[in-house]
Amino acid sequence: MIRYALSCAKDHSFDSWFQSADAFDKLKAAGMVTCAICGSGDVQKSIMAPPVRTSSKDAPLSAPSSPAEQALKELREKVEATSEDVGENFASEARAMHDGTAPERSIFGEAKIEDAKALIEDGVPVVPLPFGPNRKTN
Repeated sequence: MIRYALSCAKDHSFDSWFQSADAFDKLKAAGMVTCAICGSGDVQKSIMAPPVRTSSKDAPLSAPSSPAEQALKELREKVEATSEDVGENFASEARAMHDGTAPERSIFGEAKIEDAKALIEDGVPVVPLPFGPNRKTN
């Protein structure tokens, strides 16, 4: 996993985690990397320095270090509390709800990029989340 500091054309700054540098490039090329604040797709990597602890008395690693991280933590908690995790069945469940063959409900899970693009092209309302089901956030 790699964490990038990102910024959009409107100078919003935010961080996001990616499986690899290659994964970032593929997701960006597919239009799946957007500003966490305004939703703009015009996102670039920013210069970032690694965090350095100066003493053992620093804040615990589990505490959010910024208002954006706190908002992300709260968003994840709300999604997990109000939605069903359908895991790798996300694309088929979303399509079934759209087609009327499954009851409508809030869901989240995982989808391959090509499956997510097909859902969007077919008018199925989906949105990427800034966290994954197996990814720990502060």
